[in-house]
Amino acid sequence: MRRFATVIRLRPEKESEYRSLHADVWPGVQAALKQAHIANYSIFLRDGLLFSYLEYTGADYAADTAAIAADPVTRRWWELTDPCQQPLDSAAPGEWWVPAEEVFHLD
Repeated sequence: MRRFATVIRLRPEKESEYRSLHADVWPGVQAALKQAHIANYSIFLRDGLLFSYLEYTGADYAADTAAIAADPVTRRWWELTDPCQQPLDSAAPGEWWVPAEEVFHLD
């Protein structure tokens, strides 16, 4: 199992919309994530920053995340959620959710 954490900014004027969307995540989106071997996926919010954590149990993360990105239901979901988000200033061009470095893990 591999752990991943990423960060992005939440547009303050979109917080209510973002919360509403995630209060009832579409079953097709959840199914695509599970099919891609993603578990224990959480998104946290603090001071305008969204922090995500997930555990990946598959063998080919690149292929599995590409399958998520190709899923039509997930793509429609992102059309709603992406306008709520804003990449961090430190994000590379084209980068959306940026990886967070793990500096401690209690095993």
